[in-house]
Amino acid sequence: MEATRERSAVVLIVDDKPVNIDVARATLEHAGYRVLIAKDGEKAISRAAETRPDLILLDILMPGIDGFDTCRRLKRDERTRDIPIIFMSALNDPIDRVKGLEIGAIDFISKPFNEIEALARVNAHVGLKRAQEELRQLNEQLEHKVEERTEELAKTNRNLADALAEVERLQAKLQEENAYLREEIKTEYDFSNIIGESAALQSALDAVARVAPTDSTVLILGETGVGKELVARATHNLGARKDRPLVKVNCATLPANLIESELFGHERGAFTGATQRKTGRFELADGGALFLDEIGELPLELQPKLLRALQEGEFERVGGTTPVRVDVRIVAATNRDLEDLVEEGKFREDLFYRLNVFPIVVPPLRERPEDIPPLVEAFVEEFARRFNRRYRPIPPDDMRLLQSYHWPGNVRELRHFVERAAILSESGELPFREMPFPKRSFAQPERLTEKDRIVKTLEECNWNVEGKRGAAKRLDLNPSTLRYRMKKYGIERPN
Repeated sequence: MEATRERSAVVLIVDDKPVNIDVARATLEHAGYRVLIAKDGEKAISRAAETRPDLILLDILMPGIDGFDTCRRLKRDERTRDIPIIFMSALNDPIDRVKGLEIGAIDFISKPFNEIEALARVNAHVGLKRAQEELRQLNEQLEHKVEERTEELAKTNRNLADALAEVERLQAKLQEENAYLREEIKTEYDFSNIIGESAALQSALDAVARVAPTDSTVLILGETGVGKELVARATHNLGARKDRPLVKVNCATLPANLIESELFGHERGAFTGATQRKTGRFELADGGALFLDEIGELPLELQPKLLRALQEGEFERVGGTTPVRVDVRIVAATNRDLEDLVEEGKFREDLFYRLNVFPIVVPPLRERPEDIPPLVEAFVEEFARRFNRRYRPIPPDDMRLLQSYHWPGNVRELRHFVERAAILSESGELPFREMPFPKRSFAQPERLTEKDRIVKTLEECNWNVEGKRGAAKRLDLNPSTLRYRMKKYGIERPN
C-alpha cells in the first residue's frame, strides 16, 4: 500500500540532531509522507497525543528523557499506545535492540540512515497499520447495514475473512522476521568487512566479485573459523538482491527433527506443539538469499527435499500439501570435503553438483600469515573501544610470534586470543608472550600444506594423476578426488 493512498500518512520524527532530521524528512517527504518534527522526548509525547501520527521514528540518545523512556510513556498513554514506534540508533549493542523491542517498539533502523532500507520498513509498518484501520472501519460499516442487506453482508463477510487472513499472514511473517533479527543480533561476532591483503585471500575475493552480480549458487569451502560467513555476506551485499535479506541456517546446530521445520516451515497441527503456522527460512528469504552454513551436516533424509526446492523453486511446509513458490539465491558453506562425503554415502551426489556451481575456497590463516598483523591491529582497536582502554603498540617480536603460530582455529581463534590478551592487560601492554600456545601448533619450516603436498607429489610423478605410479595412488586418493582438489587449489601442470 502506497503512502499517498486516500490521505498522506503522517510520520513524527523525534531526533535532536538537525542533520538526521533533514535526511529522514527529505526521504519521507519525497515518498509522499507528511512529516512532523520533535527534538526531544517531552515534545514528542505532547505532539503525538495531539496529532496521533501514523508512525513515530524515535531516536534513543536525546537530551532530557531518552528514547526508551519516551517509548514507555507513549505506550502507557491510551491516546498514543497504538502508534507504531521504530527506533533509530547508531548503537550496535544487541541488548539495546532487544530492550527496544521488549518495551513496545516494532522495529529498528540503524544510523547512518540508509534511505532505501528505512523507507521500506516505514512503508511496511504504515501499510500494516492502514490495513488494520481499514479493516476496523469496514467492520463498523457492516454493522450498520446488517439488518437491511443480509445477502450483501454475507458476501462482504467473506471478503473480510480473506482480508483478515492476509493481515494475519503479514503479521505472522513480520513476527518471524523480527524473531530472526533478534537471533541475528545475538551472534557471537560479525565483522563489517574482510581484513587482509594476501594473494591467497585476494584470489577468493576476486572470485566473490565475479559471481556476486549473478544469481548463481555459490559454495564456500574452508576450515572452521576462516570467515566463510563474511564471504557469504560479501557475496550477497555485492549482488542485485542486497536490499533483501540474507537469511542464515546453520545445519550443524539445529536438531535433526527441527531442521525441516526451520527450512520449510510447518502448518498448524503438523506435529505435537505446532499450535500455529510457522514461516520457514526459505519463505523469509523470498526475493533475497539463503545462507546454508555447514551444509555438509544436513541429514541425508532431508537432502531430497532441499534438492527439489533448489531445482524447482517450490516446496511444501511440514504437514502441508500446497506448494509454496519462492525466488531465492542459495549460498552454502562447509568445512567438510563434500566429495568424500558423497563417496561415503553421506551426501547426495546430485545435491553436491547442484550446490557446486561456483566454488570459492577461503584459505586458512596459516597460508596467509601476512594477514595476521592487520587482523590483530583491527581486533585490538575493537576491544579498546569495547573495554574503554588504551593499548600500547605491539612489538615486532610479539607480532612475529603470532605469525609463527599455526592457528588451527583460524581467524576466530586469533580474535579470541587477542580478546583474552586485551582482558588480561594491566598496563596497556598486551601480554602475548605470557599466554599459552600449544607448542605442537607452531608452524614448522618443513610443514607442507595440502596444496604443497599435492604439487610436490605431482612433480615427483611427472604430473601423472592415474596409474600405479600416479599421484593419486601415492596420495591414497581417488583420481577424481585428486582432480577436484587440483581445481580447488588452482593447480595446473606448467608448460
